[in-house]
Amino acid sequence: MKFNKIHCDDMTRCYCASHIEIDGELVALFASEDPTSVCHAYSGENFEHKEVVWDNAGGCMSIIPIPNKKNEFLAVQEFYLKVNPSLAKIVWGKYEKETGWVIKDVLHLPYLHRFDIYRKNGINYFIGATIAEDKKDKEDWSKSGEIFAGVLPDDPTKGIELNKIVDGCFRNHGYCRGEFEGSVCGYFASDQGVLRVTPPDQLDGDWHVEKIMEGRISEIAFVDINNDGIEEMMTIEPFHGNTMKIYKLKDGKYECDFVYPYEIDFAHTLVGTKFCGKNSFLGGVRRVNAELFVIQYIDNKYEVTIIENGVGPANIDVVHRENDDIIIAANHTKNEAAIYVATA
Repeated sequence: MKFNKIHCDDMTRCYCASHIEIDGELVALFASEDPTSVCHAYSGENFEHKEVVWDNAGGCMSIIPIPNKKNEFLAVQEFYLKVNPSLAKIVWGKYEKETGWVIKDVLHLPYLHRFDIYRKNGINYFIGATIAEDKKDKEDWSKSGEIFAGVLPDDPTKGIELNKIVDGCFRNHGYCRGEFEGSVCGYFASDQGVLRVTPPDQLDGDWHVEKIMEGRISEIAFVDINNDGIEEMMTIEPFHGNTMKIYKLKDGKYECDFVYPYEIDFAHTLVGTKFCGKNSFLGGVRRVNAELFVIQYIDNKYEVTIIENGVGPANIDVVHRENDDIIIAANHTKNEAAIYVATA
């Protein structure tokens, strides 16, 4: 694999890495963890064109395009572990050529950390996970996190009627989107293990929740890395942990098949996807070597490739293009917004 790095910007505590298509053009989005900070959009052949999306809100972990909508997204703002009462909220964003970016509030949900939008049978569902119900201070984990869901209206600024579908998940941190039995689903990870949450088949139906593994899990990702027809699961353990493992599903149970071989501290992000033509796990660690890495299964063994040390990604987003793949990386440790263009 070959990598060409594009330094998009210096960004203090860069936290969110995402993308959206604006009128058919790929636009990379970066946002900061710092209060009253910035979110920028980068576009162009080498992502040289920069626009301000918002400039007065931090605590952004995720920006998710709205399915079946043009130039629209939802985003988390004001997620801070140190702030009580929590300011965390969802905002709606839309790009108009005449006016630029418009940002409006959708809902307030204390300590909302991760969310997604599932489109199933023509309906957009919002699902969001709080890391804790409430906190006295940053180190207070006495209250569990919860998962809420509801139908996303055509105009999100009218608010979302949410129902609690899961509670009792302490340090409710990990999330990835997946597919199970032909349906979109979400995998949520906490000190209580990994849950698979599937939206209903019809509008008024029940969400299905199933625990698939016990353990103190901070982050998760899935991909069939060895091409045997069954997805493997990669984890960070425990919360903001010092161990990363790949599990195989054997006789209905997940068994560890690989342990990441390097010293790590504060591992934070994982993605499972096809990368440079091979099913791969990509991830980032915020301390010690602060590496961005990719793992592939080659000649019947796991191979780790370090893309760059010293950057400490908080989050990454992988985008597939016709002739290459790109990694949008929120390099938190280096205070950097960066893009890596990868070819096989």
